[in-house]
Amino acid sequence: MADRNHHELDAHTGQTTTGHDWDGIKELNTPLPRWWLNIFYACIIWSLGYYVVYPSWPGITSHARGVLGYSARADVAVELDALNASRALQAAGLATADLVTIKADPKLLTIAQAQGRAAFANNCAPCHGTGGAGAKGYPNLNDDEWIWGGTLDAIHTTLLHGIRAANNDNTRISAMPAFGRDGLLKKEEIRNVANHVRALGGLSTEPIYDAKLGVKVFTENCAACHGEAGKGNPELGAPNLTDAIWLYGSDIETLVETVSYSRAGVMPAWSGRLDPITIKSLAVYVHSLGGGK
Repeated sequence: MADRNHHELDAHTGQTTTGHDWDGIKELNTPLPRWWLNIFYACIIWSLGYYVVYPSWPGITSHARGVLGYSARADVAVELDALNASRALQAAGLATADLVTIKADPKLLTIAQAQGRAAFANNCAPCHGTGGAGAKGYPNLNDDEWIWGGTLDAIHTTLLHGIRAANNDNTRISAMPAFGRDGLLKKEEIRNVANHVRALGGLSTEPIYDAKLGVKVFTENCAACHGEAGKGNPELGAPNLTDAIWLYGSDIETLVETVSYSRAGVMPAWSGRLDPITIKSLAVYVHSLGGGK
């Protein structure tokens, strides 16, 4: 490396070198363009002014408010208030109209569908999917099979009070016994009744299936809620076992697990979380997804 103080004039560029030399490669002492430096200095001055005018420096418990006292949070709050006021004006008729009237009135229906779709995306889609197709343990809302009923009033009640929701005295509750865990049925009985449930749904059964035992166990333990033919009972939250819709799966091992340990899915009660108009709109929107009853 050459002496740092040994500056030369580069013949090709006309610039002096810095005196640095790495294996014959010399570094030019080319200054930054004046326009670039001016912009850089201006940005520094601008940032200093920004720190004074707008909120900036953090502290232990808060931050510098700035001369203008500007707050992006306050701007968002103002915009949300304006949006809510606009929606309230548009949806004024939804507050007093019942669900059937909303469904029958094209103008109210359009407003309810728009608000319901937005509320669904924000609150329901994480479990039921953006299109309401559901997933394992989360009902598909696009079909017309409803565990707790698919009328407008039934859906509205489910939304208001939830399913097994905490801190809601009117929440929907169904309690299927854990026949295996609690020793109510033997393993042989559980496997045979699981095969019987598959047979009710038109699915194949295992070679070891004892149809007589399966029917007996079902009649004595399951028919009270699901019905003798397994058609279900929405008033009790007992699913129809004869259709091709399975909330947790239809394979024999899954059914054995369900009978052995029961299932207890939870849906929040939206009363208190969402305003009454939004819940009405959600009921109308969800009802329209599957055609409703």
